[in-house]
Amino acid sequence: MGSLVTLHLPPDSPVADLPWIITIGALGDDEEWEPLVCGPYERPHALALAQAVVAEEDLMAVVEPLLPLAGADAIRAEIELARSAADGTGDDLETETFDPDDGEPRRTTPGRPPTGDEVRAGFARIAAKLTTAS
Repeated sequence: MGSLVTLHLPPDSPVADLPWIITIGALGDDEEWEPLVCGPYERPHALALAQAVVAEEDLMAVVEPLLPLAGADAIRAEIELARSAADGTGDDLETETFDPDDGEPRRTTPGRPPTGDEVRAGFARIAAKLTTAS
């Protein structure tokens, strides 16, 4: 049984609408291999896929938003935000860990893994958002 880690978002968070990626790696220190990064996905698809992968294997999946930043200045601004958060001057991010067999209720239930067609439709929606964003 693996572990899934993601951001805890309020229901109306605009971050939920961003593209999301999944990083899957070894759960313990006994394995050494480069983590796999996949996506982008819509958040519900990313959560469901990650949960399906780690449900029966000793893997860790981190589901996080992908920031589609359109320039070096935007990237620098995000770096400054990250630095200020690390210095304790920014808002701390909460994380949620999902363990399918822990018997604890979850705040977010990813549901069944999406089909390939559903994922591809999500890719199309993400592409449309990215190409029409200002």
